[in-house]
Amino acid sequence: MKLKEIYSDKTQKPVISFEVFPPNNEYEKLLEEIKVLREYKPEFISLTYGAGGKGGKSFELLQQIKTLDINVMPHFTCITSSKESITSALVKIEQEGIENILALRGDIPDFEINRHFDFNHANELVEYIKQRTNLSIGVAGYPEGHIESPDLYSDIKNLKKKVEAGADVIFTQLFFDNNKFFDYVNILRDEGINLPVVAGIMPVLSEKQLIKMTSMAKITIPDIIKEKIEKFKDEPKSLIKFGIDYAASQCIDLIRHNVAGLHFFTLNKSYSASKILDNIKGVYNG
Repeated sequence: MKLKEIYSDKTQKPVISFEVFPPNNEYEKLLEEIKVLREYKPEFISLTYGAGGKGGKSFELLQQIKTLDINVMPHFTCITSSKESITSALVKIEQEGIENILALRGDIPDFEINRHFDFNHANELVEYIKQRTNLSIGVAGYPEGHIESPDLYSDIKNLKKKVEAGADVIFTQLFFDNNKFFDYVNILRDEGINLPVVAGIMPVLSEKQLIKMTSMAKITIPDIIKEKIEKFKDEPKSLIKFGIDYAASQCIDLIRHNVAGLHFFTLNKSYSASKILDNIKGVYNG
């Protein structure tokens, strides 16, 4: 089923989906984690290109996930891709019966070695995919603005270009303050962007994780999270439990505000995402 159909039913419960990435090895271990996630009946699992754009590994893993009878949405990053490589990859995924894709610019590489300049922005990739395939296209949204944008409104102008090029659904970067998400959606509606906006959820796992995330993106860390990181700095299990509880409270609030979907960044582990969904079962099923 295509994204625009998955998110079209305004009366349904929020759509549940998960994100994984190709590991360097231990594919079987990841597939076992995905089998756990499958029990929560996700509409799809999204598959990143992984560090450095490991397209070959992604395609191999995509095929393996499909054998588990799970809908898969691959990510395409374009900043280091040629038109020829994108065209070839599109043909392969359509031959696999894939109907959806997440179109991203990707990170600009530190070095210009093997750099292609056929695509410089995600809207160019969206337009290219739209003209050549029947795929339904998801794009990224940033509730606090992209880290390279001077302000939120500049970033939303870029999002508009992706929408006008043919995007069907917006998947947000992770956030820890729901008000940032609600304000973002309201601004999008005021700007005439009426696509479904899916909330990206990542539970707190460690201080190292947060430092890495905030170095790569604009993400506000609420004081309560800072306090718990300090409190549980020598108790990793307690911090993980807090992260699950905090994310569950986020999800409950989002569901009560009629969010279109919850997209969990799993970091290839089923534990936290499954515990969050267990915690919100009453609200989600109610």
